[in-house]
Amino acid sequence: MKKLNPFYLVVFMFLFSCGKEIKKEKQQNPTANIESNVAPVVKKETPLIATYDYNSLAPLLNKKGDKTYIVNFWATWCKPCVDELPAFEKINENFKDKNVEVLLVSLDFPNQVESQLLPFIKERNIKSEVVLFDDPNQNVWINKIDSTWTGALPATIIYTKDKRAFYEQSFDYDLLLKELQTFIK
Repeated sequence: MKKLNPFYLVVFMFLFSCGKEIKKEKQQNPTANIESNVAPVVKKETPLIATYDYNSLAPLLNKKGDKTYIVNFWATWCKPCVDELPAFEKINENFKDKNVEVLLVSLDFPNQVESQLLPFIKERNIKSEVVLFDDPNQNVWINKIDSTWTGALPATIIYTKDKRAFYEQSFDYDLLLKELQTFIK
């Protein structure tokens, strides 16, 4: 299989992420065969932010606990991503004591963590957990995260141990809350 140049992936994600709405794919059973007790291994550490490759991020995408997990893939250079972040922050604040866990997975460029990502998080007072995703094998991990994902941003996974849904779209608070409520028991 021919490998895709990372530059073209970034251009593709940028061009096709802005305001694109694609149907959500609901799955009753998570597809990954990852043990729930496997601790994630951090690829490398930069000041204040953990950096993961797919193998170390996968356990965070497939937890088996009693919580509802929301994982949002975003980047500071993606306007629809930035526009929807307040909805995730509000969910994080309103549901932090209700077994809901929000994880913001940044696809920003690793060489811009200090100059763009960390200042962005600080300026916007982001309270949700943020990790940096740095894995050049996008031909592999995009399909592993969800077989319907084109690679466009923003993208979100909401899941419990029994139910999973993937969304390749932007959210406002009301829509995110509506989707979250279908997972909360």
